[in-house]
Amino acid sequence: MTRISTAGQHYRSLNALLNAQSQLAKTQQQIATGRRVQTPADDPIGATRIQDLARQLSASNQYLANNDIARSRLALEEQALADVSTSITRIRELLVQAGTDTVDYESRQMVRLEIEGRAQELLDIANRKDAQGEYLFAGLATLTQPFARVAGVVTYFGDQSQRMQQVGETQRIADGDSGAEVFGRIDEGNGMFVTGAAAGNTGSGSVSVGHLVDRAAWTGQTYTVQFTSTTDWQVVDSTVPTPNVVATGTYRSGDAIVFGGASIAISGSPAAGDSFTVRASGSTDLFSALDKLVSTLGDRADTAATKAQWRTAVDGSLEQLDQAFDRILEMRSSVGVRLNMLDVAQAAQEDAALNFETLISDVRDLDYSEAVTRLNVQYTGLQAAQKAIANVGQLSLFDYL
Repeated sequence: MTRISTAGQHYRSLNALLNAQSQLAKTQQQIATGRRVQTPADDPIGATRIQDLARQLSASNQYLANNDIARSRLALEEQALADVSTSITRIRELLVQAGTDTVDYESRQMVRLEIEGRAQELLDIANRKDAQGEYLFAGLATLTQPFARVAGVVTYFGDQSQRMQQVGETQRIADGDSGAEVFGRIDEGNGMFVTGAAAGNTGSGSVSVGHLVDRAAWTGQTYTVQFTSTTDWQVVDSTVPTPNVVATGTYRSGDAIVFGGASIAISGSPAAGDSFTVRASGSTDLFSALDKLVSTLGDRADTAATKAQWRTAVDGSLEQLDQAFDRILEMRSSVGVRLNMLDVAQAAQEDAALNFETLISDVRDLDYSEAVTRLNVQYTGLQAAQKAIANVGQLSLFDYL
């Protein structure tokens, strides 16, 4: 027979009371916060799951923040490129106007001044910043002004790389382009070759920008169209030490001269000994092309020979502006593709974030109906424990004497 002392009864009753109060307080805290898991001790496995899901949610939210940064910069770049396109279009209109035979030298200088202003406008666009004060076209060197005119020449001081933004677990998107890529990789001439007139020509012949008629036959050599007389021409290649004659013909102004897969046209009246060159295209930058154009417009063309030289230079500048416009259009297309990719990435991360939040809620959050029922049960139990301990405290043998 086990004997239970009065002190033992009091101790056990007190423990039961404290335990009931603790459980009730825990349930009240859960209801107040709406969370079932308050500490890892409440549900060790669930707490671990919550931490893992919270980490993934945090990463998803960071991807969305990176997406916003990339979207903002690309939107600003797209606007800048649109402004560049507008300026180039206006410069081309002005050049066509200045190239008209009825425009005199003084009027041409007025056009030249506006083109100079447009060139400065383009330089300002190339040095635009984003909302954080970082340069759009400086590559990774976003705090370095990318373009500056040094000793009369526009020079690029930025970085050649692209800054990448992580917008998904395995997806990175460039949030901009370097100025060298946008403004400094413009094909010369027609994109395949460049035509030119020799500086010593004395006739009035001018050469077109030309085009390819047979890409497979084009070798990229430098060719020279030589006028052996006012009516006869020959084309020689750049073979060293003795150039090869690759084509000959009788000259008629404006007729096509075809050789090595290329076709050009010479107009006017070339003199015997005049020559014209055709060389493979390299690349130039927009600002050098504009400086050359401004210089050309400043030249006087008072003789038949200088007028022909001037006409050849103007036609070449027009083609160069077209190449620059195409390059900007290509870059705008690239920006548009990346903006579309950001839309897709954003939708994916928003869905992922919502899914993570739902999973966290399933593990962490409280079932209110169950909790309220449990609270009532625990409150009733606490009242019973309080009554029991009160009754135990009143037990005495004197009550039965």
